Order: sequence, then structure tokens, then C-alpha cells
Amino acid sequence: MFPKLLSAAAVALAATQLVSAQTYTECDPRKKSCPADPALGKENTVVVDFTQGKNSFFTAADGTTITYGSKGAEFSMKKETEAPTVTSAKYIFFGKIDIEVEVAPGAGIVTSVVLQSDDRDEIDWEWIGSDTKQVQTNYFGKGDDSTFDRGGFSAVGQPQSTTHIYTIDWTKDYVHWIVDGTLVRELKYADAKGGTRFPQTPAQLKLGTWVAGSSTAPEGTVQWAGGLADFSKGPYTAYYKKVTIQDYAGGVSNAKQYVWADGSDGSWQTIKVETTDGSDGDSDETTTSSTAKPTTTKAPSSTTSKDDEATTTGETKTKTTLLTVSTAASSSAADAGHNASQTSATPTESGAASQTSSPATTSSSPAPTGAAFRPGFSGALVGAGVLAALVL
Repeated sequence: MFPKLLSAAAVALAATQLVSAQTYTECDPRKKSCPADPALGKENTVVVDFTQGKNSFFTAADGTTITYGSKGAEFSMKKETEAPTVTSAKYIFFGKIDIEVEVAPGAGIVTSVVLQSDDRDEIDWEWIGSDTKQVQTNYFGKGDDSTFDRGGFSAVGQPQSTTHIYTIDWTKDYVHWIVDGTLVRELKYADAKGGTRFPQTPAQLKLGTWVAGSSTAPEGTVQWAGGLADFSKGPYTAYYKKVTIQDYAGGVSNAKQYVWADGSDGSWQTIKVETTDGSDGDSDETTTSSTAKPTTTKAPSSTTSKDDEATTTGETKTKTTLLTVSTAASSSAADAGHNASQTSATPTESGAASQTSSPATTSSSPAPTGAAFRPGFSGALVGAGVLAALVL
């Protein structure tokens, strides 16, 4: 299995070469006043079928070119400076996403699904193109990468040639990562530094592919990604077939936008939900998952979750397509401007794979065209991936 290829020497090297930082945000509401986040709203579950072509719910980053076919949206890269990326036009304040994807193959190639908030809360799926047996999961709270115990590995068969459904079910109490209906990892609120590093603020969904094994990347990053990408064997393509997005909206009906309280510490209690009727809806502390009957499943893989068994959801509420969804799912010009500001990024990668801090070094690689982040799409799993290699 791929992680076992990493040696102790690689870990030491990564500790000195990987950049200790997280994804970028244009405006951190904990530090200054920022625009409100446009809400999807819990009445407006969106289903995007990319086999039907381009969809206005997602905004492509500058330089991104995506084609569409019978397998869905084709996120293809012909050279290492390309990194096609799209971002949702609306935010969810807790919620559930289902992604049907066949990930890009190849050493050095990474496919990523990321929920990211304005203050750099983050929940991730990430696939290494040469790892045919597993998917990686991770989370961040407030961009804190000071520890490297957040990453997990979950078994999945041939993700580069087989379409699977990857689900994130996110509430104020837990994050569930689910593969084809089976719970593979659970993060409880209290287990993320007592909740202080639990992802809990309104987030956008980002889909993309990028090159971690580039010719100018740090050696530790290249080894994490399975080696240098060989574009003589390219292009490398991920196929996003279908995306379903459900917003729990903090338990408030008819959400229009999410407003951060002045002086917010990044806790979910400081987010106000403004509704379409003009009222302010405070976050409901009883916010839970979708209304499906729970089933008890056992995680089949080794992750950082403390519990082997947990409750996951099966059915979702009746879904509407984007073509028939209410106006809350349509982007206004103001929403598009806000979204663009959130995806203009100065990316970095996650920290070193050791518990001791080390000087950060940066890569001189050119900015990938189309990427919201450079060179790590989520910046989430490099340190965790290297560390986990020692224990697998």
C-alpha cells in the first residue's frame, strides 16, 4: 500500500521542507469585517449532474478549462502548472455533500474535495493518483496545522478506475466521512481540542485536481504524492459525475446569508443566519443530520477516530435539480463577487510531519493555472500522510 513506501528518512526530509501553513482566505471575519456568506438554505438541496454539462452553481477559477462528457466533468491536466478548480456559489452552515467521482490516476497527481470556510475551517477528501487502495481524510480548525494527528486513511477499491460515492455529513457535533454508504471515519466535536479546532463555520465546496509531484516541489511533498508526475503518460483526468449538496443552515429555515458577529472567535454560536423574510435566525443548538433512519456501521479502516462504531445516515431528503431549485440557489452578481474573492488564493501546503516545529521553506514553482491553491489544493494532508506512513 502506498504510504508504506515512505521511509523515516523521507519523514525527516519532509519535516525540513514542507511549508507549515494552510489554505488562504481573502477575508478572515475573526480579524476584520467581511461580506456575509450567501446561504444555500436547507430548503434548497442542489443536485448537479455533470453528465448534463456545465452548471452555474460552481464558479471556475481563472485558467480552469473543463470539458463534459458521459462520465461527467473532466478535470484534466496536461502539464504540472495546471490545476483545474471550481468553487460553489453558495455556502452551507453544516450540511451533507455526496460526490460521485472517478479520481485522476498517476504518481504525483492529487484529486481533492474540500469544504472550506472564511476563517480556514476545513474538511477534506484527498486521493493520491498512484494509491489504488485508499482515500485520505483530514480536517482543520482555524487553519491550525500545529499538530499532525488529524489525517486518516480509509480503504476504497480502485478509485482511479471506479466511480464511488464519497459523503461528508457535517453537524455541530460530528463530522462523518462515508464511502458508498459505509461510515469510515467519525470526528466528534470534543475530540478536536475540546471543539476549538472543530470545523464549524459556513463553508464553500471546492473540487479540483493538482500536481503535488511537480519538478519544483519539496522532496517530502513529492514522496507523499507517490513520486514525480510523468506527463509523457498524461493527460491526467478526474471525472466528477454528480454532486449533491444539502445545507443544514444552522437549523434555521429560509436562510439567505450567514453573518459573522463582530469579534467572532470562529465558533458556530457567533454566526447569525439572516433569512429571506428579513429576520435574524440564531443558530439552533439542536441542529442534527438529515432525517434518515440511522444505521450502525463499523469503520473498516484505520483512522484517527477514537470510536470503531458510529451512527451514519442513509437516505436523504427528496432532492431537486438545480434547474428547479428556488432562487436561493441562484448566484447574484454580489454573490459571484464574494465567491471570487474567496477563491483568489496564495496557497501553501501543510506542515512538517513531526511534532517539533521547523523552519518553513517555500517552493519556487510557478502558479498552477486554474488553481485556487498552490501547489496543495487543500493544504491538508501532506504532513498527516507522511506521519501516517510510519504507523501503517
